[in-house]
Amino acid sequence: MKQQEVRSRAFAMPLTSPAFPPGPYRFVNREYMVITYRTDPAAIQAILPEPLQATEPVVKYEFIRMPDSTGFGDYTESGQVIPVSFRGVQGSYVHSMFLDDHPPIAGGRELWGFPKKAGHPRLEVQRETLIGTLDFGPLRIATGTMGYKYQTLDHAALQQSMAEPNFLLKIIPHVDGTPRICELVRYHTTDVTIKGAWRAPGALELHPHALAPVAELPVLEVLSAHHFICDLTLDLGTVVFDYLQQ
Repeated sequence: MKQQEVRSRAFAMPLTSPAFPPGPYRFVNREYMVITYRTDPAAIQAILPEPLQATEPVVKYEFIRMPDSTGFGDYTESGQVIPVSFRGVQGSYVHSMFLDDHPPIAGGRELWGFPKKAGHPRLEVQRETLIGTLDFGPLRIATGTMGYKYQTLDHAALQQSMAEPNFLLKIIPHVDGTPRICELVRYHTTDVTIKGAWRAPGALELHPHALAPVAELPVLEVLSAHHFICDLTLDLGTVVFDYLQQ
């Protein structure tokens, strides 16, 4: 294989059989359960990278079913998102993600810098309850519950929140173990179509784990529980801050 061909084909690994195809990436019938809770402000400050700033001591814990996604297939995801501001602009910082499908793990980490690790999340309806769970290995580390479709949620407000930017810390090491890329990345979701949205009473339980420390952002008070289904496009990102150049 000639050098020019290597350069032209080198968008992902492995070179001759990439784990995921080029974008764009469209998601159909993407289903969320988002439980928003108040946490310890000191715990957020301990993990939030500058120059992002926490707007309030709040975390959004997400369980997401993705039954139809371009190139990534059918999978489920769970993790924590923190409301932040960056240079005066409101957005969200993705702190942790656990999922059960290799292509979106590889693609999410390589392209954007999503903090993805392998886990076993589930989102399902049991009678009148929507239940989200996350297992890491044999251990249950998160359980979320909410009433199923209790009250309709305002679509306009939800649409506006999904238009806000999202931020990630992308890290790729050099061959000697030092950081070769260490960047703050911004991305958006676009072409969002809300197909249904609801709110209901919710509860969330997190358990300590050495390698999946979701409980390091402890649940002090559940503020809201939202359930919604939508179609959207996951756009590619832009670098907004380079830690190695500062």
